[in-house]
Amino acid sequence: MSTFTIFLVLIIVVCFLLVLVVMVQNPKGGGLSSSFGGGGTQVVGGVKKTGDFLDKSTWTLASLLVVLILLSNVALKGNFGDADSKLLQGDDIETTVPESVPEEVVPTDTTSPLDTIQ
Repeated sequence: MSTFTIFLVLIIVVCFLLVLVVMVQNPKGGGLSSSFGGGGTQVVGGVKKTGDFLDKSTWTLASLLVVLILLSNVALKGNFGDADSKLLQGDDIETTVPESVPEEVVPTDTTSPLDTIQ
C-alpha cells in the first residue's frame, strides 16, 4: 500500500467526520446539538459547551484536512520519482521515419456548397 493511498483513506475519513460534525451543528440552537441531553435544562455540560466542542472539532478537522491534502500532494510527487521530461535528456530519443508517406488526395469536385444554394 503506497503512502498516497494511506493519505487518501485518511482524507476520506476526515471528510466524513467533518460532514457529520457540520450537520450536527445549528447556530440557532434548534438542531441536534440542543437535544443531546433530552431537555433544555437537563443537558449535561450545557448546550453552550456542546456548541463550543462542535465548533472546535470543525476547525480541527478542517485544518487536518488541509494538512492531509498538502502531505498527499508531496507523497504523490514522490511516487513519480524524476519529473524531468525524457525529451530533455536526449539519450533515448529515437527518430523514426515512416516507410511510406501517404499521398495527398486532391478533391476533383471544385464546386462549393455555397454555389448550389441560390
